[in-house]
Amino acid sequence: MHVPPSVLSSFVMLLVTIGPIETAVVFASLTAGVHRGERARLAIRSTAIAGLVLLLFAIGGNFTLGLLHISMPAFRVAGGILLFLQALSLTFSGPGLSSISEGERHDAERPGDIAVFPLAFPLIAGPGALSAAVLLMGRTEGWIEVTGVLAMIAVCLALTYAAMRMAERLVILLGLTGADVVRRISGVLLAGLATQFVFDGLGSAAFIR
Repeated sequence: MHVPPSVLSSFVMLLVTIGPIETAVVFASLTAGVHRGERARLAIRSTAIAGLVLLLFAIGGNFTLGLLHISMPAFRVAGGILLFLQALSLTFSGPGLSSISEGERHDAERPGDIAVFPLAFPLIAGPGALSAAVLLMGRTEGWIEVTGVLAMIAVCLALTYAAMRMAERLVILLGLTGADVVRRISGVLLAGLATQFVFDGLGSAAFIR
């Protein structure tokens, strides 16, 4: 079965920007001591909310850019730079644009519902993932590629949900070193994809022609 290269690159970019492993590690930390049933409900609710946000950005992103008079080449350059910054953070073991700060972590540890904040946003549907959804939909040609991007969003969200359900086992299996290796490899892959978006944006810019 032949899989179009655009679908494969969409899967890699979404997987890296959503970050199921990183999400699972933070999820395990935030839900330590929480009953297993409640953790399952948090995982499915946060994944569903993040999926809705990503879907809205993927479908309505180009329309919103048009209302703001932002061309797709300009957004490709801006989005590529944003994703490249996230790639640098991942490669050099920084927290990344889709992670949460210590202050946000402290707020999340207070009593209350954490499905929306910080799990759905900014952990799963963070700035990098939202930018990636708009960029990937902006380069699609035809309903087959559109369907492919939407399917890859669904697949990555399903992997994220599965990772959160297995969060405790993943933390034990990978440890700090294993999670760090996954993060660095993801950063390298994302850097290449982000740079390609910048090149595509500059190549289709009117002032370069």
